[in-house]
Amino acid sequence: MDFRLIFVMDLLDGVVVHAKRGERDQYKPINLFSSIVSSSDPVHVIDEIKPAEVYIADLNRLMNTGDNREILKELRTRNRELKIMMDYGIKRFEDLKEAVDTELADTFVLGTETTSVDLIEEASKSDMLNDKRVSVSVDLFNKEVLTSDKRLKIAPLLLVKALNEYPIQDVIVLELDRVGTKRGIDFDFLARAVAVSEHNILCGGGVRTHEDIAMMEQIGVKGALVATALHDGSIPVSALRKTVS
Repeated sequence: MDFRLIFVMDLLDGVVVHAKRGERDQYKPINLFSSIVSSSDPVHVIDEIKPAEVYIADLNRLMNTGDNREILKELRTRNRELKIMMDYGIKRFEDLKEAVDTELADTFVLGTETTSVDLIEEASKSDMLNDKRVSVSVDLFNKEVLTSDKRLKIAPLLLVKALNEYPIQDVIVLELDRVGTKRGIDFDFLARAVAVSEHNILCGGGVRTHEDIAMMEQIGVKGALVATALHDGSIPVSALRKTVS
């Protein structure tokens, strides 16, 4: 199928952690929660799961407490065939250029939590990226956009529609209050996002089962970020290995 099932790894202080509701001070190493990996070392996790595509968030960059650059470079070097999307907490164009030059990922995600309208415009239209791509994550909590840029602080569906102006790859609708909770998905909201967007819509947060995936595909969502449902066995690891984007 064309639906992209994208494995999520949140990196904090060099290890993969279990993300829940965006409460980063409460995140614990993934091996304490997972039924499929015995270590929280990022290299081990990728080697064990062998996903076709992975979304990596460098939480230290997002929290301004350092970075996981050396680990990210090792992951890239060891897994050249792996498709990597990355939220590197990019705030300035210079940050993006550095990440691109280091070849940390295939697609760089500009999350509203750290980005700005000016950066989205500059990055999406830059010749510097070559074959690299830029996607935007609309980071939400209780349906409010998380951002420090007043121009992004609008109703989420209006923002999704406004992003049509920019030549970006995907728009991720990331509901942080649903991450790690298995609360389920607001399918009506996602359907409305698909209706107003000229870009592919990817869903983040709340995915529980294959039934959720089938419903998302039916309403036109093109992919989903998943972690908790994999680690607790609700969705088999084989589903990620078979996914082709």
